[in-house]
Amino acid sequence: MKIEEMYKQKRPLISFEIFPPKRAEQLKNIDETLEILCGLKPDYISVTFGAGGSSVNSKTVELAKKIKYDYGIEPVVHLTCLNYSKDEISAILDELKNADIQNVLALRGDYNPDIPRKYDFNYASELAAFIKTQGDFDVAGGCYPEKHLEAPDIVTDIHNLKKKVDAGVGHLISQLFFDNDLYYDFLEKLKIADINVPVSAGIMPVINKAQIERMVSLCGASLPEKFARITHKYENNKEALFDAGMVYAINQVVELLTHDVDGIHLYTMNNPRVAKRLCDGIKNII
Repeated sequence: MKIEEMYKQKRPLISFEIFPPKRAEQLKNIDETLEILCGLKPDYISVTFGAGGSSVNSKTVELAKKIKYDYGIEPVVHLTCLNYSKDEISAILDELKNADIQNVLALRGDYNPDIPRKYDFNYASELAAFIKTQGDFDVAGGCYPEKHLEAPDIVTDIHNLKKKVDAGVGHLISQLFFDNDLYYDFLEKLKIADINVPVSAGIMPVINKAQIERMVSLCGASLPEKFARITHKYENNKEALFDAGMVYAINQVVELLTHDVDGIHLYTMNNPRVAKRLCDGIKNII
């Protein structure tokens, strides 16, 4: 089932993101994670995709098939384009069609100096437009509530997002954020820009300080003072930081739900304990 159709039937959608294990032997253990995640009955699970040349990418489609056919949950397959030609993307899409997987998240991907890039695509909007010519796919896109790190300003970033939507992106998943007010402000800016597709709020519970520092450096999310105090106070107490981080994330989600957001997208980092704790915290208010 296409995610766009899900949005027509209900809101909010609840979804998770996982990544294929880097080592083949770890793929055997992914079932433990999927048993818990799929048991929580999300509307869909997205599966990440690596840069060109990575052996992980063949595992992305394999894992998406497992989610769909073994667990009965709709998968969304990430596709990045900087390191792929049109022929390579087309071949991946053919594999998805053969597996009856209709949902794709079109992303540019990050520049990797160790992998030669290709020039059939420069932006996610170009990838989205190409995907729409290759079959009956539902195409999602990413967005940044605090702007993409490479964008000179939020106005330029939203202008580029509009191009992506005009190219065929039917709904959006946001990058992680820790300040809901920034997210609400972002949604208002989208309305002004005549971007009227559903937007799912990306939430990542903090379970260790190193993890959050890495993610913030990659996506540019700002840290509210109350959040910074949590990480500072409990940085040397693993279980206390886990509990405090989960409470913060649950409070974020509860407030987002009271504002009638379109969806909540949980970045699980393949940690089923995180997903279960958060879903247990909001199960009676969804």
